[in-house]
Order: sequence, then C-alpha cells, then structure tokens
Amino acid sequence: MVPFNSFSEFNKAEGGDIWFALDETRPLACFAGIWTNWTSVRKVKEGETTNDIFAILTTEANAEVGAIHPKAMPVILTMPDEVETLMRAPPDDALKLQRPLPDEALRIVARGVKEDPAGPAT
Repeated sequence: MVPFNSFSEFNKAEGGDIWFALDETRPLACFAGIWTNWTSVRKVKEGETTNDIFAILTTEANAEVGAIHPKAMPVILTMPDEVETLMRAPPDDALKLQRPLPDEALRIVARGVKEDPAGPAT
C-alpha cells in the first residue's frame, strides 16, 4: 500500500500537472501495489544482489482521469476491507481490485506545480 491524498497526471495541452483527489479535503486513500525480492547480477562490482522491488498497479482510466491521461490510472483503494483483501486474500480475489474507481469518484483539486504550504519554522 502507498498512502496518498492526491496525485497528478501530466498533460501538456491542459497546462501541465493536473491533481486528482477523492474530494477537495483530500482524504487519505491508498495506491495498490505489489512487491517481491529480485535477484540480479546487473552490478558487476557487487555480484549477485537481492533487492526488494515495488510497482504500483494500474488499470484503465475512469472518466475524470481519462480526460487528462487516457492511457491508465493507478489502482486506488478507498475502503479498509479492500486493503485487507489485497493483503490477505488469494491472488484471484485480490486481482479483482485491479479496476478503475467509478466515474465521478475523483475530482480535479489543483493544476500546475505542486505547492505544499510551508511547514513550521525550525
């Protein structure tokens, strides 16, 4: 799981980064992902290494994301039982979560470069 409260898709014709969230308050949700150990011999100096690798799952885009980035969107989990299914269910059940959110489940909440408010002075 990768927690997030908003994510962006880039579209030059639309002015760059377009930020999506479940709503304007940007509640927490999770990207679904998979991970595994991978043994590699790519680094000649180090020889064989075992590395943890991770990928965020994607699926076809829903209407909101598809209008900006038609190729795909991340698989988004919004309910605790979905997280539990992905983590513990048999693979055939977990893979059923690899689907777009319903149309109108996401909102465009910002456009342009990410601008987080300044944190407290230290």
